Amino acid sequence: MATLDFKGKALVQNYHLTVKYHELVSKKDKSLTDKVRLDDNLIIHGDNLKALKALLPTYAGKVKCIYIDPPYNTGNEGWAYNDNVNSPMMQEWLGKTVDRDDLTRNDKWLCMMMPRLRLLRELLRNDGGIFISIDYNEEANLRLLLNEVFGEENYRNTFVVARVKKNIHEKEKVKAVNFGYNAVLSYGKSDDCLIDPPTRKHEKAERWHAFDAPGIRSTMEYEIFGQRPPKGRHWMFSEDKAKEMIEAGELRKSSNSGAIQYLIAASDFTLLDTNWTDIQEYDSEWNFPNGEKNIELVKRIVKMLDEPGVIILDSFSGSGTTAHAVLALNKEDGGNRKFILVECEDYADEITAERARRVIKGVRGASDENLRKGLGGTFSYFELGKAIELESILDGKNLPSYHELARYVFYTATGEEFDERKVNEKRQFVGESKNHEVFLFYKPDIDYLKKTALTLERAEELGKPKANGKRRLVFAPTKYLDQEQLDALRIDFAQLPFEIYKLAR
Repeated sequence: MATLDFKGKALVQNYHLTVKYHELVSKKDKSLTDKVRLDDNLIIHGDNLKALKALLPTYAGKVKCIYIDPPYNTGNEGWAYNDNVNSPMMQEWLGKTVDRDDLTRNDKWLCMMMPRLRLLRELLRNDGGIFISIDYNEEANLRLLLNEVFGEENYRNTFVVARVKKNIHEKEKVKAVNFGYNAVLSYGKSDDCLIDPPTRKHEKAERWHAFDAPGIRSTMEYEIFGQRPPKGRHWMFSEDKAKEMIEAGELRKSSNSGAIQYLIAASDFTLLDTNWTDIQEYDSEWNFPNGEKNIELVKRIVKMLDEPGVIILDSFSGSGTTAHAVLALNKEDGGNRKFILVECEDYADEITAERARRVIKGVRGASDENLRKGLGGTFSYFELGKAIELESILDGKNLPSYHELARYVFYTATGEEFDERKVNEKRQFVGESKNHEVFLFYKPDIDYLKKTALTLERAEELGKPKANGKRRLVFAPTKYLDQEQLDALRIDFAQLPFEIYKLAR
């Protein structure tokens, strides 16, 4: 497999592992729901690398479909590399706008994308897939980068979509002949990722289609109607099947051209290939500064990996097209799909979330009746909070809340889904994994942490071990029990904060 090398690669290929977990701070006033919660539709304002890491404890391995529209690195977008990688070279890049004259703009773009793609892969289900819109500036580099992160064997295809055509004079010379088209690259996480072929509606009608195909099967080069297939081609079905089709009137020799044709029954849709130029990539309905993604494009992508309750993630959410598409599909078929949007720019509330509010409540004057009446639904709005610094437990500075630390230790220790609804702080109970019941003795109070230990009394208060054979994983500042006592109570002890990683998956 060809490999991709770029300036800074050695510094960022594992950078996602060093990104700190951050609190997700709920914003009731910006949400559109009775109860703000993490299992709702989500809109998150903040750096998308940190936000993706913050989502891992709850959503690792749960997202079915990812669609992103990152900067195309055209040199005209005004983006800047801002990942705080600890390197003098990377520090030199921080905050500087990437323009067309920047000789390292491709390197910066790849350094920005690599850790985000690695976290996105962790969030995907094994049968999930990712779709990425891109243009010719970075398409080749992105393909090689995706081969490295997702595996070349998991490449699914590249779809071509029409983008807004520029008003170019017929005699004006251009640098790229594909200025009217962009690409959507598609990868699965594994072989388990299967797609429903995309379709396009059309008027119902019977159609006759050529009966020959590229010649790769010599057993299907038989003679029908006194005619063999054209050179280098074979018939589409076996000889026995062809005889059945002739008897049923479904196979004929055209009286006009003499070509062998078979009947395609009436249908209200047709299967699509990778040519999606019936869809224009951008619309301008919402007056977004750089144009906004076409809702029909996102709907088509979602349908390819669709199922009840599917989660769709967009970490470059812009004007919120993905939320609109998911809500529209739910309205159309009564589905319960869920979206997660991440937007780092300041317009996350005024544009991204505002669009979701409008389409949920209804858009006056919209041509679509469903949109005019409102698509329905809810969403919870979060902002990135402070980093969860476990070392701060020792000095009492910036202590995380109980629920934030519970989420962190549960995911880090078990690698499994964290269900915040199962937390019972009074019982010190965090949740249950495949192998453990998990408990956390903690309060964001330095005096409590200095005085609290897992004693025999506290251990017995956890209750009797379950008959299912699961052990109890207990996090606490210290313990006053020996290993024999712990084993008798089926307890695995993890001291805060240093032993968390000993039990990591």
